[in-house]
Amino acid sequence: MERQRSFSFKPTRLLLFTFTLFSSIFFLSSFTIWLTKSTTTPSPNTVSVNLQPLTVHSLTTHNFTLQKLPSLIDNRLSRSQNNVSGSKSEAIENNHVGAASSVNSTVMHGNRTKVEVSKSKVLIFKKVEVKKIVKECDLTKGYWVFDESYPIYARDSCPFIDEGFDCEGNGRLDRNFTKWRWQPKDCDLPRFNATKMLEFIRGKRLVFVGDSINRNQWESMLCMLLSAVKDPKRVYEARGRTITKERGNYCFRFLDYQCTVEYYVSHFLVHESKARVGQKRRPTLRIDAIDHGSSRWRGADILVFNTAHWWSHHKTKAGIYYYQEGTLVHPRLNVSTAFSKAMMTWASWVDKHINSKKTQVFFRSSAPSHFRGGNWNSGGHCTEATYPLNETLNTMYPEKNIIIEETVKQMKTPVTWLNITSLSEFRIDGHPSIYGRKTQSSRIQDCSHWCLPGVPDVWNELLFFHLQNRRG
Repeated sequence: MERQRSFSFKPTRLLLFTFTLFSSIFFLSSFTIWLTKSTTTPSPNTVSVNLQPLTVHSLTTHNFTLQKLPSLIDNRLSRSQNNVSGSKSEAIENNHVGAASSVNSTVMHGNRTKVEVSKSKVLIFKKVEVKKIVKECDLTKGYWVFDESYPIYARDSCPFIDEGFDCEGNGRLDRNFTKWRWQPKDCDLPRFNATKMLEFIRGKRLVFVGDSINRNQWESMLCMLLSAVKDPKRVYEARGRTITKERGNYCFRFLDYQCTVEYYVSHFLVHESKARVGQKRRPTLRIDAIDHGSSRWRGADILVFNTAHWWSHHKTKAGIYYYQEGTLVHPRLNVSTAFSKAMMTWASWVDKHINSKKTQVFFRSSAPSHFRGGNWNSGGHCTEATYPLNETLNTMYPEKNIIIEETVKQMKTPVTWLNITSLSEFRIDGHPSIYGRKTQSSRIQDCSHWCLPGVPDVWNELLFFHLQNRRG
């Protein structure tokens, strides 16, 4: 029979156990007292920053990883700083912030390159820095930041969006494309203030002149301004017209501010004409004569011009018997040469007919297209894009922009160059694609114009920025 094991303690073991227990209790008590005394009381001037979970996008392709983290961090930090300081111009020093988050989604990058956003959990410590709104700042260099406070206006609250730009109304389900704001690297771009803008143009004429991309921006401006009007019925088109792409001239009155926001179509800014070539009359472009509708532009207080979208070989008949000067129809003329001549014609008209003491003149740069796998009339598409590109694909600065810049330098009338090209290059997700009409067709996609709300709202924030600086 097995002997039972004894569970009794011998005196020596009991003494050792008791000593160990009391030593541990004494050590823990002493350490707690020391820790309490050594902890300093926070200064009453210390600023604490509490952050909500931060969205972190880790974009992974087959060969490399692209990080969207800096822009998202800067966005959240800047918002938190606003909450604790009440002003972006107040400095907060010696404060570090920690945040963690995760995200999981899929985007398209480049030409058919699938980019997967993987789940990640990151702890970030970063000193809070404040960017100031400064007059001398390169607004073209920066990045897009996802901001839940955007868009500035709701699509349902604006009746001025025509079918071609009404992506949500035409069935687009994702809304992320409306929630990105542009963040310059060296300063802050002020958020558009519709009330201030309306006060600024009180009793004035704000006129957009150009192609359908300028109509895109003009409709955006109408919607942004309407958001600050108490009674929308006091905003109306002077001749009772409804906005459609078939008509090209509109004048909207804001009764409470006695101002007008107008748009006049002019694809080339110079006169579209006809001339006899051989036995036939052919469409021509008078690159030596301003558009015949120019009399409507005169007297405006703010003029925003653009052209470029129609200066392509397809729309200019490849330059064969199309460009005209006087009675001469050029058998063949390079599009760059023709464009340069047309811009000189426009510049001469501005210098002759615009009073710079009354009128501020802007020229908006060309807006990029994002067709993949073909052109607009040969199967080009951008349907798969739901996020901005992490880097621009076009490294060449558009030649037409260079021509316009050089033309402006030679003018006596001050012209502000509204450069939106590079910042818009990232926004492949902002086009209507198949949602430019109520009946979708994958065979015809619009990767040139822009959904509203969307990218043109940022162009108007840039316009607002320049107007504020000029006024200040």
